[in-house]
Amino acid sequence: MSFEKEDEVVLHDKHSEYDGEAGTITQVMETMFGDATYTVSFEDGQETGVPEDALDAVESEE
Repeated sequence: MSFEKEDEVVLHDKHSEYDGEAGTITQVMETMFGDATYTVSFEDGQETGVPEDALDAVESEE
């Protein structure tokens, strides 16, 4: 599953201070191998270079 700018996601990275937190994708970058990495903004900072497999979409409550 790929994500787009402004998508709400949850980060899963045990080495990140934002592990388990929900944030918003602010930038999508493509690597030279054709994979996407993401910049995710949180309430008190951001995480850059996040791979797709470290993110889950936030379930909408509609």
